[in-house]
Amino acid sequence: MRDSLVIIPTFNEKENITLMIDAVLGNYPDTHLLIIDDNSPDGTSELVVQKFTDYPNRLFLETRSEKKGLGTAYIHGFKWALERSYQYIFEMDADFSHDPKDLIQLYEACENGADLAIGSRYVKGVNVVNWPMSRVLLSYIASKYVRFITRMDVYDTTAGFICYKKELLNQINIDSIKFVGYAFQIEMKFKAWLKKATIVEVPVIFTDRSRGKSKMSGGIIHEAVIGVLKMKLKSLVGKK
Repeated sequence: MRDSLVIIPTFNEKENITLMIDAVLGNYPDTHLLIIDDNSPDGTSELVVQKFTDYPNRLFLETRSEKKGLGTAYIHGFKWALERSYQYIFEMDADFSHDPKDLIQLYEACENGADLAIGSRYVKGVNVVNWPMSRVLLSYIASKYVRFITRMDVYDTTAGFICYKKELLNQINIDSIKFVGYAFQIEMKFKAWLKKATIVEVPVIFTDRSRGKSKMSGGIIHEAVIGVLKMKLKSLVGKK
């Protein structure tokens, strides 16, 4: 995976972060990793710094002063990446819900013509492990809802395991992205779709975290439900 940067936002991920660093950088020797930490009180960033000597010039850390939302963390990471020579820019979670072994599949999809490759839970049935049924239904229905409202031909519209080609990120005005929570993932896909990007969904198995606490909240769901309607309406009146 040459010319590749994996971006992982963190907040209180001390149980997972060193294992994830080894899983990404240990298995992909040509890949770089950028951690965006929102000043985690549990010492996540200090653990990242301790790994610098294991992966010199491949592991990087950007520390922000406070928790500002998933979307703003990724925007920060995108800007950092676009200032450098990376051609493939990945998003993934720190909690192993996204399997680092699947990164190569997203990379190969982009190498073979995709502008945006999505690690998809729903493109072939429902591939989710260790989630309660209520959460599976919520996530699945949310993706169906977003697909219906936006008309995007994407099954897993809320997925956060993604590879972008640099050219696509350069085409999207990332400063115009409004959502800061998990709905950020929907908005980025919608912006790519409006640009007529080639979007490929790669089937993956999503496994719920076994260490640490979920960051899901009611506010995130509200942002997704109401925000998607507003986003679609703005696109229809030309405010893209």
